[in-house]
Amino acid sequence: MSDYQHLAERYIAIWNTTGARQRRALVDELFTADVTYTDPLGAVSGRDGVDGFIAGAQAQFAGLEFSLPGTVDGHHDLARFTWHLVRPGAVEPLAIGFDVIESDGDRIRRVHGFLDRVPS
Repeated sequence: MSDYQHLAERYIAIWNTTGARQRRALVDELFTADVTYTDPLGAVSGRDGVDGFIAGAQAQFAGLEFSLPGTVDGHHDLARFTWHLVRPGAVEPLAIGFDVIESDGDRIRRVHGFLDRVPS
């Protein structure tokens, strides 16, 4: 079993890493080579796909930050958690999502994302 909280924290940190080289190094470290990522806005596979998807979200939501507002729940190789997308210093999130990740212990091999609130 993995440390679900730590895995989710590393995952959220990647979404906040805007330097392309540093973000890619973190993606290579955290995700398996055959990772898949699926949410209502897209579906990608492989580390290149995940890195590109995150870079696109960062460009679209420049200056905003992802946070992990609660506790991560997990069992076996699955973990689930809620995330927020916020303006720095703001109280109310612009977007709220819910992700389920499947790991192989130390790396993420699948991400299933859901959007509960999106910016208008």
